[in-house]
Amino acid sequence: MRSRTAPWLLLGPFLVVFIGTVIVPICMAIGYSFTRVERSGLLGETGVKSVFAGFENYAAALANQNFITSIGRMILFGVVQVTVMIVAATLLALLLESVSARWPGFFRAAYFMPYGIPGVIATILWSFLYIPGLSPIVDTLRLVGIEVDFLGPETVLWSIANIVTWTYTGYNMLIIIAQLKSIPGDLYEAARIDGAGSASIIRHIQLPLIRPALMLTIIFSIIGTLQLFAEPRLLQSMSSGIASEYTPNMSAYAYAFQYNMIGMAAAQAVIIAVSAFILSALALGISQWTERRR
Repeated sequence: MRSRTAPWLLLGPFLVVFIGTVIVPICMAIGYSFTRVERSGLLGETGVKSVFAGFENYAAALANQNFITSIGRMILFGVVQVTVMIVAATLLALLLESVSARWPGFFRAAYFMPYGIPGVIATILWSFLYIPGLSPIVDTLRLVGIEVDFLGPETVLWSIANIVTWTYTGYNMLIIIAQLKSIPGDLYEAARIDGAGSASIIRHIQLPLIRPALMLTIIFSIIGTLQLFAEPRLLQSMSSGIASEYTPNMSAYAYAFQYNMIGMAAAQAVIIAVSAFILSALALGISQWTERRR
């Protein structure tokens, strides 16, 4: 193990897979975003070639109202859904790590279990609770005089938010629990000796010390929000409110595989990645600013 080549030999298989499945596709997407396809002939029968397009695809993507609207829709989705999910995950973690919690292992597994269900399966299961005539929730609300269309144009976004929250709350809860378990027990003992109650311990010890875990879950959630695809794609056939460019990822998919405009799709994918980076950096900067003001 003193050899300088040993670490590289151990890392070699991972690096090969990582470069081939992550780095190379990213470089190819960036390269495709600066090209456009030119077809010769009426139907392209005389030849197809790729030419350098400069920033033409980026300008077209940013001028596409549907794409910009989809980004704005996901920002609204993230502001509401991520906030609700992180608050719920934090509350569950604090409750399960409290001294009076009973069967914490069982409830941790129960809350985490939805994450083990693939997103496609989860969306199909929830769709049965959204479709009128099949949903016991819709039928029960009708009995009391409340008409709800979970797949309507005005409500389908929040129906998707419900699926995402149900799936990922338990996952984020475990990240926060891992941070809570790293807090030394001496801090709790000293706080109790000083007469601190449960509320004071949560406010002055636990919440400040789990800030790194909270930021990690927030950044993961921001990235996942802009990558939302499976849930709206599956519900598209059931809801008139979901268009082919409903989310940024759906827009890139449509341009790549429906409109056969690879350059435009690649440009949109790069814009999505840059947007996720900017929003994540903004969230991290706000967190650091508030911490310095304490």
